[in-house]
Amino acid sequence: MNIGFIGLGNMGAPMAANLAAAGHNVSGFDPAGTTAQGVTVAANAVEAAAGADVVITMLPNGAILRSVAAEVIAAMQAGATLLDCSTVDVESARAVATDAAAAGLLAVDAPVSGGIGGAAGGTLTFMAGGFDAGFAKVQPLFEIMGQKAVHCGDSGAGQAAKICNNMILGATMIATCEAFSLADKLGLDRQKMFDVVSTSSGYSWSMNAYCPAPGVGPNSPADNDYTPGFAAELMLKDLGLSQQAAEAANADTPMGALALALYKQFVENEGGLGKDFSAMLPRFEARDRG
Repeated sequence: MNIGFIGLGNMGAPMAANLAAAGHNVSGFDPAGTTAQGVTVAANAVEAAAGADVVITMLPNGAILRSVAAEVIAAMQAGATLLDCSTVDVESARAVATDAAAAGLLAVDAPVSGGIGGAAGGTLTFMAGGFDAGFAKVQPLFEIMGQKAVHCGDSGAGQAAKICNNMILGATMIATCEAFSLADKLGLDRQKMFDVVSTSSGYSWSMNAYCPAPGVGPNSPADNDYTPGFAAELMLKDLGLSQQAAEAANADTPMGALALALYKQFVENEGGLGKDFSAMLPRFEARDRG
């Protein structure tokens, strides 16, 4: 395929490189001037989109997505597919899909899970919403960039799945870090706690696959001074999107709201900016009940 890729950041660049390595013709643009291996550099987003069978966007937020979409939709050929892999608010995803459909395009919103390592290794999970025909067209690209793609429903459903998933992740990571901190103060060895919890009813991805305690469980950012695999400020962003959606849908999500408040405090006031989201553990270690 001829692919336009807009947004060659920490996630977008390796995704675009994997598509190019698989033999697709990829034209890429990023306003910061970043590039990706095997990707032809375009002068702007419109040039990247012109003549493309699929245009992929990986952008920071809904406002930027709407702005870029307004440019590229007009430049895309009828029948092409706009595939947005950003994590944005549900309403922005739906608005862009509506505009794409009005222009005779297919649209798919497909945010990802798996972080920078997953993007580089081609092992991302895609949560997709949008037209059946659009999903079918881009499914071969999902197979290159990731290991799993789930078509969750109509436009916006991919974003809904992503923010629900990450609301769970944020809350469970906080609970996991709290538990390790409590174990420390009770004199319980961290490894012994892990051995019990990881095979008991406290099992979770945060504990078993991404343990926030250094030297415990599989290798994780905790073993690299909490250098981000998934940055705390990105978790803050996603929790903000979850609560924005909860307010719009009149959904009661008190744990999600509290997780948002804690990550906001951590990132903005407690040194969490630039750290992995699992660095909540040393945050709790340093605190008493108050």
